Amino acid sequence: MIWTLLVMISAMTLQAEELWKATPLTAAGSFTGEIEGPAVDREGNIYAVSFARKPTIGKISPDGKGEVFLEFTQGSLANGIRFDRRGRMFAADYTNHNVLLIDTRTRQFKVFAHEPIMNQPNDLAIAANGMLYASDPKWADGTGQLWRIDTKGRVKRIATDMGTTNGIEVSPDGTKLYVNESKQRNVWVFDIDRNGDVANKRLLIAFPDYGFDGMRCDIQGNLYITRHGKGTVVVVSPEGKVLREIDVLGKSPTNLCFGGPDGKTVYVTDADQKRLVQFRADTPGLEWTRWPGRKVK
Repeated sequence: MIWTLLVMISAMTLQAEELWKATPLTAAGSFTGEIEGPAVDREGNIYAVSFARKPTIGKISPDGKGEVFLEFTQGSLANGIRFDRRGRMFAADYTNHNVLLIDTRTRQFKVFAHEPIMNQPNDLAIAANGMLYASDPKWADGTGQLWRIDTKGRVKRIATDMGTTNGIEVSPDGTKLYVNESKQRNVWVFDIDRNGDVANKRLLIAFPDYGFDGMRCDIQGNLYITRHGKGTVVVVSPEGKVLREIDVLGKSPTNLCFGGPDGKTVYVTDADQKRLVQFRADTPGLEWTRWPGRKVK
């Protein structure tokens, strides 16, 4: 009897939960206009760039309380952040052409990968095997390229002659790499081979207006893409169909990640109001499910 009642209460809670409605997580102005990242650790804390001041990474609890987690030195400025399955944090250091490795326990960082001919490594994606991919736009020329960084920090350029490469993500099965172009408003998909290289570039979807920034996959392979200038996150299926578009309360969302107790809370970095906002989705994020012990509900 008690078990039946608990199941009914749980079902009613889920039915009452409002999906796809954004609400603020942190106060306006808690970050600077360079707010970016973000990524969620195993305990559910959100890390995002330029908390309180730059050059920092902020650590935000699920209830919105924040602190400066790390302050960079030697001219480093971070952008995209990712965690691997071991809990190691990687950050794209776009001013010094690095990918940084950050120890979240000691709050120390070091150069994991460096490539001087990078324009400015912008966003990162990570495969289940730990392979990293970096977008690398050259904003002044409206061009870009892509890099692969293996688990030993070795760097290889895998695509050139692209537009302003920005958001980047690996599909749930690890066979596809998605990348968007901010100025050209295209989303491309590549096939990933056994070595982590890419081929067979093809257009997934193009938009007629506004820009793109960061993006992430859910476990069904749907892409959640921030639309810079429009103030929305658009959800696109693996077949290139628009499923929905969510108003995220500020005209300039820069990136997003999944977290929360079940992986269905989407956190969005809002450069307009300089804050984090959140909304609930119906499907967990891919990266959230890769933490050991995670069970999809």
